Amino acid sequence: MAIQKPRSIKAWAIGAVVLIAVVALAAFQFRGDGGAKAKTVTIAGIAYPFERRQVYNGLTGVVIRDGWLKAELAKRGVALALTPVPTAVGGPLINEGFSGKRIDFAAYGDFPAIIAISGGVPLRLVAPTGQGLHSYLVVRNGLAARSIADLKGKRIALHRGRPWELPFSKLIDASGLKQSDFKIVNINPAATPAALASGNVDAAFLLSDGLLLEQKGAGRVIWSTKQAPADWRMRAELFGRGDFVDANPELTQLVVDAYVRAAAWSAQDANRDRVIKDAARGAMPVEIIARDYANDGIPWRERFSPAFTRELVDHYRSAADYAFERGLVRNKVDVDKLIDRRFVAPALRDAKLEGFWSPTAPAPAQAQAAAPKAS
Repeated sequence: MAIQKPRSIKAWAIGAVVLIAVVALAAFQFRGDGGAKAKTVTIAGIAYPFERRQVYNGLTGVVIRDGWLKAELAKRGVALALTPVPTAVGGPLINEGFSGKRIDFAAYGDFPAIIAISGGVPLRLVAPTGQGLHSYLVVRNGLAARSIADLKGKRIALHRGRPWELPFSKLIDASGLKQSDFKIVNINPAATPAALASGNVDAAFLLSDGLLLEQKGAGRVIWSTKQAPADWRMRAELFGRGDFVDANPELTQLVVDAYVRAAAWSAQDANRDRVIKDAARGAMPVEIIARDYANDGIPWRERFSPAFTRELVDHYRSAADYAFERGLVRNKVDVDKLIDRRFVAPALRDAKLEGFWSPTAPAPAQAQAAAPKAS
């Protein structure tokens, strides 16, 4: 009989975090709004174990630390509940929470949200949360490839159904190629470094993990979305459950107010180092976060803009089309019904932030999408 090896501390920690998140979601029993005033606002967010506690990613972490939302809700007799979700299971677990009406809001990725909406969950995009995240194409050491075209017939690691699959698809389309020109290996980003080092894959398409691989000498970045149009970047926004939003517009406004305030704090140059340091509490070193932000032509302030720009709308239409055409969802998502513009303008006005951001953030000058340049 084979002896089972003990799990590593890292694997145990991940399992524990997943269990905590599942228990946290299950703790909120199914509730129909039924027109009754909500007594709790529940927000789910990507979180990491750090110094024996859960710390939340991005603007959600700023909202929690600021305390304004909790205090404003308490004035109205409403409690703020927070549900930590591990990044490894973020989208699916958040979708389960929305579907079961155990959560009301979540700041998470574009593809998972589209999958939820297609499945009948009435989500609303109530506030944009920035200019998107970059993706990177990394090739293994010893491979002379300089562009996606050079990888034709090669094995590429790509976690299917995740947000960065969309820019990968756009890259190969813009290069006159198709997915069948490659051997796509569907593996989690956590397993990608070993696959690349062993030669089991020739390249990988990742988020900032790609920069970390290059820093560790495990591969070489040959392309990134910094060379592509703005709507190629993976996005994450603040989504609300549609029935909750419609039944509780005042509470929804408070939530959006809090995220806009958090975005304004993050957008100040004086807070740049703190934002980067907070982002590095997950799995990425500070220098990788800083490099991910660098050299993409996006001003620091505009990086956190809550404006409903043309690029944002185009991105979601493109993502909805792609998910439907590739069979990732059964029903095509109506982006016009997804986007809910009612709350950002009042949030900007009440916080005296009108004019703080450009109403349509300028898109940086872009190189040819398929150019074989490193980021």
